[in-house]
Amino acid sequence: MPEQLYRQAYPKLSSFYFFYFMLFGGLIPYIGLYYQSLSFNAIQIGQLMAMFIATKIVAPNVLGWLADKTGRTVFWLRWTAFLTVLFSLGFVTTESFVGLLLTVFGFGFFFHSALPLFESYTFTTLKGMKERYGLVRLWGSIGFIAAVLWLGWQIEAWSISTLPWALVGLAVVIWLATFAVQEHPVAQHEDHASSFWTIIKQPWVASLLAASILIQFSHGTYYSFYSIFLDEHGYSKNVIAWLWALGVLAEIAVFFWMVPLFRRFRVKTLLMASLVLTLLRWVMIPLVIDDWVWLAFAQLLHAASYGLFHAAAIYLIDHHFYGDNQSKGQAIYASASHGLGGALGMLAAGYAWYAGGADWAFGMCALAVLLAIGIAQKWVRYD
Repeated sequence: MPEQLYRQAYPKLSSFYFFYFMLFGGLIPYIGLYYQSLSFNAIQIGQLMAMFIATKIVAPNVLGWLADKTGRTVFWLRWTAFLTVLFSLGFVTTESFVGLLLTVFGFGFFFHSALPLFESYTFTTLKGMKERYGLVRLWGSIGFIAAVLWLGWQIEAWSISTLPWALVGLAVVIWLATFAVQEHPVAQHEDHASSFWTIIKQPWVASLLAASILIQFSHGTYYSFYSIFLDEHGYSKNVIAWLWALGVLAEIAVFFWMVPLFRRFRVKTLLMASLVLTLLRWVMIPLVIDDWVWLAFAQLLHAASYGLFHAAAIYLIDHHFYGDNQSKGQAIYASASHGLGGALGMLAAGYAWYAGGADWAFGMCALAVLLAIGIAQKWVRYD
């Protein structure tokens, strides 16, 4: 990809990531507190969070198949963003458990469909410069931080009840951002269905997906109950916001240094390092909850548990899935890891938290990462 074309594409790609993860940053840290304000218990909160993530199991695969079949990635991207806006209105029109469950299902289905489509579009646009993905993707992390700090201040100043309106507004901006990108041709190949399933069955691909499922499962407690855990230990909403922001700042550092990291180290080495540091993070959090210095250090490990693992995994996915399998490859990664793994992790987190509190919940996360380490060490490889 010529440097001039990269410079032209950079702001268009970056802006979508920025606004998409602004919405994610407004949702994940605070939606549990919003559900708690509606008097839902831990199991109900876990079920709502699990429903949001569970939609990612099927949705990306449906839209990924449509995008690859029609060659119209941007067309489907715009529709998913528009329908995300429509379903986001449910957050401001209902406060019942069943109503929110239905809202979360529709909202999550289309929200989660958009990102894999855009990831595929981004890698196609970058072509031979995919190591620069991190420089584009880091704007998503910046957007996440912007939303966390803005909404932390907003909730502290006014009320958690203002959160739904912020989510609707951000969904509208994402839809508008999809009009900054245009379709480009995708090379056509023969016998795609056969080659796609052949790729899935390869042990190094299957093991990568298994490790991805387990590491996202391990994030279930963090995404569902971390803010609640901090709130119970007397941390203010502003401090909670800054702790979330600190984790994402560390993630940004990984994306910023992605080019030299991937040139200096083997992809599998980076993947294994991320898993080991993730294990350390989940063990630390319940032990240091009342010591903000060590808690801040644990947040810095988000650079590994999310940033480094995601960068390495998506690099491998793009390597194994190409041509007309590209959108489906990104979709299967998203649905397996963030979808199946995330949904099971959040659902299990609700029951673990209800049964034994933070110790049980984070202990469960640590065990999942241990299993991921064993699988990745034995089977994951990069050819």
